[in-house]
Amino acid sequence: MYIPEAFGSAELGWQVLGPIILMLIMFALAVPVWVSLGITALLILVLTGTLPIELVGESVFHGLDAFALIAIPLFVLTGDVLVRTGLSVKLLRIAEATMGSTRSGLGTSTVLGCGFFACVSGSDAAGAAAVGRITIRRLIERGYPPGYACALVASGACTGILIPPSIAYIIIGMVLGISTSTLFLAAIVPGVLIMMSTMITNAILNRLNGYEHAGQRFNFRHWLATVWDGRYALLVPAIIFGGIYSGIFTPTEAAAVAVVTTIAIGLFQGTFRLRDFPGTLEGSAKVCGVIVPIIAVALPLAQVFAINDVPQSLIATVTAITENPVLIILMMLGIFILAGLVMESTPNIVILAPIMLPLAQEIGMHPIHFCIFMITSLGIGFITPPLGLNLFVISGITGQPVLSIAAKAFPFVLAMLAVALVLAFVPSLSLFLVT
Repeated sequence: MYIPEAFGSAELGWQVLGPIILMLIMFALAVPVWVSLGITALLILVLTGTLPIELVGESVFHGLDAFALIAIPLFVLTGDVLVRTGLSVKLLRIAEATMGSTRSGLGTSTVLGCGFFACVSGSDAAGAAAVGRITIRRLIERGYPPGYACALVASGACTGILIPPSIAYIIIGMVLGISTSTLFLAAIVPGVLIMMSTMITNAILNRLNGYEHAGQRFNFRHWLATVWDGRYALLVPAIIFGGIYSGIFTPTEAAAVAVVTTIAIGLFQGTFRLRDFPGTLEGSAKVCGVIVPIIAVALPLAQVFAINDVPQSLIATVTAITENPVLIILMMLGIFILAGLVMESTPNIVILAPIMLPLAQEIGMHPIHFCIFMITSLGIGFITPPLGLNLFVISGITGQPVLSIAAKAFPFVLAMLAVALVLAFVPSLSLFLVT
């Protein structure tokens, strides 16, 4: 957004703090997020007079006029087509053939299946819905309690924003001006660590409670046959990652090619018809209709915060309390977790990333490392009430109470928290592939 030189920045006072407090109150009253953010931005502009209010419309337009944002509806659409064509079932069969012989075979396979789906859709909620409909009943039949089976799928689906191609990394890359391809590469190891922590936690709980005992041995010929049967399903993530990291496609172009490929496979196999296309578009549009308005109003708000020196005020406040990098990282972790408890990841990213990045850089944290740390920390919020989007998705599918699922998900929250701490204090896990 263009900022005229004649307009200076105001000191951080009640002209800024008052609207921020009002924004938090509106969140508590369940006012739509995009409305709350928009009102806050307008109030700060009116009270501080740092910018003419007419520039808000220009900021909204230019914020959404970004090539990278086109990838969001395309990846969501790819995930929807993957479900409608039955390719998602083939990915889960490959996961079960790979991990089914372990002691906690079906549970571990379910988490791996969530990871496979994350490699295509980039969305937590989509993964929870798709995998949950297929696996939860089978998990219960295998001996898992209903609440725990729901918690396992909800936790495994957290890989949706942690394993590339992730919508969250697209958004934070756009907001902070960091290459999405670089963030995708940096996120591979952290995303896999989160997935493995969920698998290990499930294996430990399984051994302690005796939920499941694998009844089959690994069969290499069966695994090969399953992989061959699901070769077209594997082709989609291969195109996405191969195209991006070979330099053939940008992430947005890779998303477009993935959509076309998935539809072509469905038409070729007879599992997708042209008359299915409008319904698929409608489902994807509903998801994007939630995300895009939030981005549209959150970007001007982030710019208003920057103009009014909110990041600098935060740095001054925190460093006045402590200059210890360890304590500052723990404070940032606490802020991200609390934010994830009450608000979806998109507004958290657009609002908090520009504010918190200067603080992270003040203690020597690399911007890419900061992005990985932030997204991983926010991911915990998908299985923690009161928001806990994955909890509500799974509850809607199964009818299990949200709090019952949340209670069973607590061990997975601790596992994800442990990984977030490791990633925070071991930067090389996020940086060694990109530096």
